[in-house]
Amino acid sequence: MDSSRTRWQQSVKSSGLASNLQPSGAKADALREEMEEAANRVEICRDQLSADMYNFVAKEVDYANYFQTLIEVQAEYHRKSLALLQNFLPQIKAQQEAWMEKPSFGKPLEEHLAVSGREIAFPVEACVTMLLECGMQEEGLFRVAPSASKLKKLKAALDCCVVDVQEYSADPHAIAGALKSYLRELPEPLMTFELYEEWIQASNIPEQEKRLQALWNACEKLPKANYNNIRYVIKFLAKLTEYQDLNKMTPSNVAIVLGPNLLWPQAEGNMTEMMTTLSLQIVGIVEPLIQHADWFFPGDIEFNVTGNYGSPLHVNHNANYSSMPSPDMEHGERRQHEQARRPLSVATDNMMLEFCKKDG
Repeated sequence: MDSSRTRWQQSVKSSGLASNLQPSGAKADALREEMEEAANRVEICRDQLSADMYNFVAKEVDYANYFQTLIEVQAEYHRKSLALLQNFLPQIKAQQEAWMEKPSFGKPLEEHLAVSGREIAFPVEACVTMLLECGMQEEGLFRVAPSASKLKKLKAALDCCVVDVQEYSADPHAIAGALKSYLRELPEPLMTFELYEEWIQASNIPEQEKRLQALWNACEKLPKANYNNIRYVIKFLAKLTEYQDLNKMTPSNVAIVLGPNLLWPQAEGNMTEMMTTLSLQIVGIVEPLIQHADWFFPGDIEFNVTGNYGSPLHVNHNANYSSMPSPDMEHGERRQHEQARRPLSVATDNMMLEFCKKDG
């Protein structure tokens, strides 16, 4: 209708008869008829809309009842869903709590040990036992930076307890880097925040005999989990220094590169500047521990505690390294491995299938 009116008005102006607004001729008549027809159609539409609205208002109660019924059906659906989820949730939670393949990097030591049922943290044992096989004579071990991509891959593999020993036996620096990263990413250092001041005070004692005794006293105050793991690490580092003629890693060198990963202060601020200031003190703590490892931690130690390069004992969830799938396997071989080690995912799939069946 608006379009017809516009064309009519333009025709009036172009005919020069704007004074009486009455253009003449067949074109004018056609435009006028078109405008009137459009106006009639608009009126019909308006009447139809009004009729529809009146009908809607007349049946508003019925429509409201439909809406109420819809809400009731939805509410019943959600009540049934909630009941099913409440039944399944404890089972899923139990499976999750029993699942051994949980990340270890960046997690508290005691939490990781409790979940995995271990005494020595998995990344520590895995890295140490691999280094004993392939890295003891490697020059600059713990000092030479590894390939960033290799380090990232190994850390991710250790986080899910899957390590291709053969792949990393040719790259001991990546293994050493992963061990350093695990120790440094612990929320609390292996030698603990609580004993930090005592460690520092002990290192400042001038007389060697008294200094060693003070360090020994601090060792004895470590929590059991921390004591077991620091003992394991120090005994390994002492063994590493036995090859110092080949690897150039003297007790002092080892303490310099690994000390800041075993002890640091619980303080905010410029950590780089702080560690520069405290590095000599920390070296003065870690170096004697390495030099006198057998005095601080008497007795021999079995580094390969769980066998197969530190693979977990819980074979129901974590298979040994020899049966772990490698990303480089053929698709068919990897599929067989994955199917053999999915107890949690299969159980969860079955639960969700049962949920869908009950829900229709």
